[in-house]
Amino acid sequence: MAEFGLNEHHQNEVVSYMRFARSKRALRLKTVDSCFQDLKDSRLVDETFTVDEVTEMLEGLQVVVHGEVESELINTTHTNVLLLRQLFFQAEKWHLKLQTDISELENRELLEQVAEFEKSEFKSSGKKANAESSKPKLAPLNEGGTTELLNKEIARLNEENEKLKLRLKTIETQATGALDEKVKLERTLKELQKVQGDQKVSHTTQEINNLEKTVATLKSDFEKSMNDNTANQKYLEESLVSTKHNLLQVQEQLVMAEKELEKKFQQTAAYRNMKDILTKKNDQIKELRRNLLKYEPED
Repeated sequence: MAEFGLNEHHQNEVVSYMRFARSKRALRLKTVDSCFQDLKDSRLVDETFTVDEVTEMLEGLQVVVHGEVESELINTTHTNVLLLRQLFFQAEKWHLKLQTDISELENRELLEQVAEFEKSEFKSSGKKANAESSKPKLAPLNEGGTTELLNKEIARLNEENEKLKLRLKTIETQATGALDEKVKLERTLKELQKVQGDQKVSHTTQEINNLEKTVATLKSDFEKSMNDNTANQKYLEESLVSTKHNLLQVQEQLVMAEKELEKKFQQTAAYRNMKDILTKKNDQIKELRRNLLKYEPED
């Protein structure tokens, strides 16, 4: 199929698919033939048939053949979809977008070329071998279509690769300069540390002396504070004892005052009158009880 612009690999793929389609078609034709043969074996046993019987047999055969042909057409459509799916998957891996022209599927000229190719490809094995030996070499693949896209993509990737290489060299140069600067800074830092070493020792000694003086001052203040606290504690204890004595004296004076007040109250005229009234009331109650006992003797 060099006239279709396919290379040898793609032509072999087409042949493989056509071989698959021929095997499926032959199998389906055998199935249709068996439908007719079954009708002959099961129904055509008499010499004469009526019009209704012939019509019934043809209608039954039509239903069976229609189902077989429809099933084969559906299966062929689905098979073609799976084939397109494989091609689209391979194209998507290369970030390509394939397009199809449905009108080309009804191109009679191309369909006749495919039919001629099938006839010439699937002849007898001997003729096919001779045909393959005398088959002309295919023309080289043209540079259009997907090949051109792939070449452009490869060129773009090569250009990006060169840019990345230049960028990598720049980064390596910057990294080398940064490393040298780091070494210089480390050397300078070590020199500064060495120079500051002696100054740090003297400074540390001075700080220790200051800390010792501070500790001594704090210790003296603490001892003084402890002595002051001891004196304050003794003073507070003495004050507490004195306060307790004063409290007892005040309590005793309160008791004596209460007794004196009660004694004075008993000596008042109101108290004596109240006492006389209570005495008279008690005498009256006793008299009433004696009278009550007279009228209501005990059992």
